[in-house]
Amino acid sequence: MDSTDKTKTNTTENTQPTAIRSRRWHKFDEVVMFIMHTILFVVSAALIVLISYDTFEGLTFMTDRLYMRFQFWVCIIFIADYFIEMFFAPDKWRYAWRRLPFLLVSIPYLNLIPYLHLPLSIEHFYLLQFIPLLRAALAISIVFGYFSKNAITSFFVSYIVILIIIGYFGSLIFFEYEHGVNPQVSGYWISLWWAAMNLSTVGCDINPVTVEGRIVAVILPIVGMVIFPLFTVYLTDFVKRLSRSNMK
Repeated sequence: MDSTDKTKTNTTENTQPTAIRSRRWHKFDEVVMFIMHTILFVVSAALIVLISYDTFEGLTFMTDRLYMRFQFWVCIIFIADYFIEMFFAPDKWRYAWRRLPFLLVSIPYLNLIPYLHLPLSIEHFYLLQFIPLLRAALAISIVFGYFSKNAITSFFVSYIVILIIIGYFGSLIFFEYEHGVNPQVSGYWISLWWAAMNLSTVGCDINPVTVEGRIVAVILPIVGMVIFPLFTVYLTDFVKRLSRSNMK
């Protein structure tokens, strides 16, 4: 065996353990991410249920210690997920910069602001509890996206879940501020119908009378106009895949 063959043999022997370690590390990364995303899905769903219950029952969440503690620890889990994913990211600084908004919405503002003695009303505090729910919506959409092996379908499902969750949040906010003030809003189902019509950009004959309701009336159609065109992308990809399968 000449020197060239020996060099190739040594290179192959050195490369194989490295490749094995890389595969094991990648598998470990996938397992950790799956566990974290599952935890995020569960706590996010529970947080949405608690906020819905407080809204429907007309409870003051600031005096609900269970909700305040649970919301705080959910935010801590969101922050931990940010740094865990950054640890496994190939380019950590790029990940940190691109995912910085996710970290900012994970901060437990609802628990920190009382210690800062900021003069905020109960109405403003109610809106603050929806900030970590933006991160919760992303976590839920990611889990639903796992059910599809196709990248386009996964992308489509994730955005549809985000669309539904934002519409639901909009209906909760609209009901909280308009119910009892706006005679057209007699119950939550009216608010849900209003949110669905505005999200689909069709519009509704119910006019908001509060500032918060009018802000939601502006945000929902914008979200709808951004996300609904994805239907066209998905349908185009679906038709292409269907035609390719028929040709085969």
